[in-house]
Amino acid sequence: MIKAIVSGIGFGLVLTFITGPVFFALIKTSIEKGFHAGVSLALGVVCSDVVFVGAILFGSQYIDVSDHTKVIAGVVGSAILFALGLYYMFKKSEINYENKVPSGADRFGYVLKGFLMCIFNPTLLFHWTVVIGAASTTFLVGTPHRSFHIAVMFLTILIIQFGMDTLKAFYANKLRARISVKFIHRLNEVAGIALIIASLVLIDKLVTHFVFAAPAGS
Repeated sequence: MIKAIVSGIGFGLVLTFITGPVFFALIKTSIEKGFHAGVSLALGVVCSDVVFVGAILFGSQYIDVSDHTKVIAGVVGSAILFALGLYYMFKKSEINYENKVPSGADRFGYVLKGFLMCIFNPTLLFHWTVVIGAASTTFLVGTPHRSFHIAVMFLTILIIQFGMDTLKAFYANKLRARISVKFIHRLNEVAGIALIIASLVLIDKLVTHFVFAAPAGS
């Protein structure tokens, strides 16, 4: 069990420091809307991670998804990421200097935003596939209580990620009083560009292949 926890801490720290659209969105939301909004967004991210892990561990045993369906899902996901990127780039900037606690509806909205931003980003699915592959080699078939150890490892990863995201939100929130609306606008643009680049990379990997070669066997 100690090995599972240590492995989970290691993977959790690595995943939480992978800079991407979600990282910028979390920092931006925490600065612009406050700590509670940032934590709500982080909760949505964790919920999407739970769905990814469950789908990979259990869904593959019962559902055979064709390559064509995967491409369609990826194209839809990239379109959503692209639309989110445009939204951030042209979004009006404001800062909640009073750090008001969001209402229940607003809190749910931030959770939903974090969930959708991740669930439609197949790059995160790739990350979790790699982690699950690592877990399978760490705890080989035949290892006593193998399923329990893998479950502990993934629970540790999720706890570490949520804890680190909460820490990011806390320190980003502390910077709010020193940050101008103009800076937030620039941060919105960076987050938007990151989302747009992620969507274009995904489309190229799936369809156009101008930069990334098609997967072997496709």
